[in-house]
Amino acid sequence: MTQKAPTRRKGGWPAVASVAGATFTVVTSEMLPVGLLTPISRDLAVTEGTAGLTLTITGLVAAISAPLLMPMLGRFDRRTVLCALLAVLAAGNLLAAWSPAISVLLLARVLVGAGMGGVWAVAASLAGRLVPPRSAASATSLIFSGIAVASVLGVPAGAFLGELAGWRAAFAGAGGLSLLVLAALGLSLPPLPPEGDLRLGAVLRLAGAPRVRTGLIVVALVVTGHFAAYTYVRPVLEELSGVDAGLIGTLLLVYGLAGVAGNFAAGAAAARSPRITLLVLGGTLAVTMALVPILGLTALAAAGLLVAWGLAYGGVSVAAQSWMLAAAPRAREAASALFAGVFNAAIALGALVGGLTADAAGTTAVLWLAASLAAGAALVLGVGSRASG
Repeated sequence: MTQKAPTRRKGGWPAVASVAGATFTVVTSEMLPVGLLTPISRDLAVTEGTAGLTLTITGLVAAISAPLLMPMLGRFDRRTVLCALLAVLAAGNLLAAWSPAISVLLLARVLVGAGMGGVWAVAASLAGRLVPPRSAASATSLIFSGIAVASVLGVPAGAFLGELAGWRAAFAGAGGLSLLVLAALGLSLPPLPPEGDLRLGAVLRLAGAPRVRTGLIVVALVVTGHFAAYTYVRPVLEELSGVDAGLIGTLLLVYGLAGVAGNFAAGAAAARSPRITLLVLGGTLAVTMALVPILGLTALAAAGLLVAWGLAYGGVSVAAQSWMLAAAPRAREAASALFAGVFNAAIALGALVGGLTADAAGTTAVLWLAASLAAGAALVLGVGSRASG
């Protein structure tokens, strides 16, 4: 009797690339208002501070939705969940493009935040289910590279499109990209039934596990510190380093490219020891940010410090995710949901704390604060529970 050839199963690296496309799309969508605040405020007749709420509200909603959506969607196939979340993201971006008033735009950004939090929580746990175990670390790095690449290409591209065709065209472009990624996910992902207990109580109890708690504290400290300082990197470069306005974009591009390199380097290192990798990254960030007001007094010195900063921070996401998966190997989705929630809350908190500190004590004080938080993260890792490796 002739034996049937086995059915080819979807998944593998095309699926990993599609998930990386999803992380790129959600982070690009989240950060899109950064380069569009002035035309948004002018067109909708609001202040730039009010227009800035379009960024804050997205981060806050993502922080809340990441741990809450997963228990709500726990019984659904993850391919279906990801596609549905990309549809929500597309709807939010397209509604933003149409918005006749700031209230509608804020509602649209709530949808973007919900889609973002859910996508991040699901995507972060999928690498090990799409490729063989020996390739899981590389797949995780590729998925998280979407975050780093979004900061290098996605946000500047959105700002450029906004200049060329208006801010509404930038949001419409993000909506169209969301639909393309949705199609790619539907075509490339295999069936992905849920794993483990994803009830809200189980997710919250997991946060109390010593290794998980240590990882979440480290993420909160490092990300809060980074965004407190990075939000004000332009005035720092102008005031402390004397960098011309025309050169700042180039320096930030160099920073972003270093971040992409750091993402892949940290992914390989974290596969061997997430604890040591995070220690090195936290220590490097602390030293680098502390040295900016001391040594970064010229454009060349500032560029060197920005490269070190980008290399270190670019590896934080993938190394922290590796820690969380090692800390909760039987509850990967719950750990990823907690990770995504804390990470996005820290983004919003960092921008808030940085602004308050800059207003009260100046941008140099923001750098010292950020360095202290990164050093605190390294200290927590030094005395806290050890992850595997």
